[in-house]
Amino acid sequence: MERISAPRRATSLSAQLVQSLRSHIESGGWPVGTRIPPEQALIEELGVGRSTLREAIGALVHLGLLEPRAGDGTYVRSASELQSVMVRRASSAKRDNVLELRTVLEEYASGAAALRRDEEQLQQLRELLADADAAGDSQDPAAARSVDALFHRAVVRASGNDLLIEVYDHLGTALSSSLGGLPWDAAHAEEHARLHRRLVAAIEAQDASAAREAAAAIVRCTRDHESDRSEAGEEQ
Repeated sequence: MERISAPRRATSLSAQLVQSLRSHIESGGWPVGTRIPPEQALIEELGVGRSTLREAIGALVHLGLLEPRAGDGTYVRSASELQSVMVRRASSAKRDNVLELRTVLEEYASGAAALRRDEEQLQQLRELLADADAAGDSQDPAAARSVDALFHRAVVRASGNDLLIEVYDHLGTALSSSLGGLPWDAAHAEEHARLHRRLVAAIEAQDASAAREAAAAIVRCTRDHESDRSEAGEEQ
């Protein structure tokens, strides 16, 4: 039996604009956290009508890529729909579940990085360790979290697994958003730094087993820190 041919429809201008703006965001043209140009500037640059632009912006807001802020314009919330979904999902998940997911991803990536890293990637990890030490000395929690996120992304990239890298790029923001925010005391901060040095040493020595163990220990250190902070809060 012959299949019925579906009618062909031309893609609407607003749909084309959604795809164009989405590609621009995904490529980093508008980085996450930045404010996009004003409406009139976009109308002039893109050569589209106000209603078409508003329809496209509304679609991107619905997808979670953009976020309107009353009286302050529209900001880039995430670089992709998957990242937006994962941030929302991770924020509603139990922290232990997020930590377990992080362990699975980073433990495997660290072992692979030890076997596949090149000298340039190893040097980047050393530089990020130095940046982490500097952030710790400055006692700037936001800077420390930022460097830590960059460090773990660099480890994953050194794994050489393109699919894992892509998934972690989307999940990284979700993990950082879900796990960030608690101040580190001196003892846990020093242990955290020591474990990161141990991880880099294992990757440098191309010892996959030691790298996986160090990565898992870093997550345990985070869990122990959070547990101690919670107990201290309950006692107060």
